[in-house]
Amino acid sequence: MKTQAMKKSATAKAESPSRLIDARIEELDDWRGKTLSHVRALIEQADPEVVEEWKWRGVPAWSHDGIICTGETYKSVVKLTFAKGASLEDPSGLFNSSLEGNTRRVIDIHEGETVDAGAFKALVKAAVALNGSPAKKR
Repeated sequence: MKTQAMKKSATAKAESPSRLIDARIEELDDWRGKTLSHVRALIEQADPEVVEEWKWRGVPAWSHDGIICTGETYKSVVKLTFAKGASLEDPSGLFNSSLEGNTRRVIDIHEGETVDAGAFKALVKAAVALNGSPAKKR
């Protein structure tokens, strides 16, 4: 058992975060994988310079001059936690969890639910701006 855990750990360290996220999406093979893949694409559309990371032993994360959000998957929810979400304007009301805190905000997506792509990309762009990135001309 110990050898297997060590091999898994060594493999995780050797693989790029993007490949680890690819593998997570593939291993889920259900609505959670499709949802994670969809929001990942929206994040990349909103910020083509986003950096994918693999945090805390298995949590996909996206950053640009600081963490934008993480994408955890549970049995009944895909949880997108915005690190500085409490400081972001959310006129579309995407944040629906962890609303009482002073720092982070969460978008919980359940099976059959969708996220408003335009509002989500605007939230990602606002998070990047809040992290101190210079505005991009597109």
